[in-house]
Amino acid sequence: MSRSAPPAPPLPPAMPGPVAVPTQPASRPQLQMAPRATHIDRRPDSQSESTWDKDAVIELLDVHKAFGALRVLDGVTCRIPRGEITVLMGPSGTGKSVLLRHIVGLLPPDAGDIFVDQRDVPKLNERDLLALRRGIGMLFQDGALFSSMNLFDNVAFPLRQHTSKGEGEVREIVMEHLVEVGLAGAEKRMPNELSGGMRKRAGFARALVMEPSILLFDEPDSGLDPVRTTLLCDLIREISKKYNATSIVVSHDVGAVRRFADNIGILYKGKMRQFGTQHEVELSQDEFVHQFFNASSEGPLGMD
Repeated sequence: MSRSAPPAPPLPPAMPGPVAVPTQPASRPQLQMAPRATHIDRRPDSQSESTWDKDAVIELLDVHKAFGALRVLDGVTCRIPRGEITVLMGPSGTGKSVLLRHIVGLLPPDAGDIFVDQRDVPKLNERDLLALRRGIGMLFQDGALFSSMNLFDNVAFPLRQHTSKGEGEVREIVMEHLVEVGLAGAEKRMPNELSGGMRKRAGFARALVMEPSILLFDEPDSGLDPVRTTLLCDLIREISKKYNATSIVVSHDVGAVRRFADNIGILYKGKMRQFGTQHEVELSQDEFVHQFFNASSEGPLGMD
């Protein structure tokens, strides 16, 4: 009797086909190029973390400016928060007004960079600079009114120059802003018929007619008595809040600044000595900042 052959062993499972080997381990994410940042990553010691981390509308990056042998700005870096009131303070000749003129592109920096709403100001051409300035209202020290125009025409000038609005709409806008600054009824007066405070308020109305998102004030309280100074400070805060504007004010008046400043930057010898909230500046241990903000005779700042 023949013995049957043993059963054949089971076939091994089919081998899988070739597997594509990833060129990079799955655990390592693909690197992506980050968009170019418009501000430096490292916060300077002069600016507090609380203000540095806020959304900034204006960024100054290591800005230098000299006029001949006179070095006015010597590496100023700061970020100015959006929608708040920032005051620039410091002794005369420390570059506060010069800094404002850099922001609107009236002066180019010798070195460094300035960004306004992420626009690189020193690199803008003339057309783009004009577009930038339409969104910025500036109040100069004396109001900078045209002596040959009455108050109404002075305030209407930007609308007639930069828009195609009809005279009816121009009149409506001008009168609205004259009412805001307390000059209703004075629209036919000439600048030489206005007091210093009225000229400043007229300049304020003119700065508002284009509905700017940024307001710059160059010593708006200079030459005013204490009551008018207080009223103007209250008006700046009221208008800034109403229009959700970012306001930058140059001032020497510590008492006035305490009324309306959200943030304070103190310039000394061409550098931003400190930039922070009003509370942070009040508590500063920096000997110069303490002396200046408390109007003390003791400290590094003397008559020279």
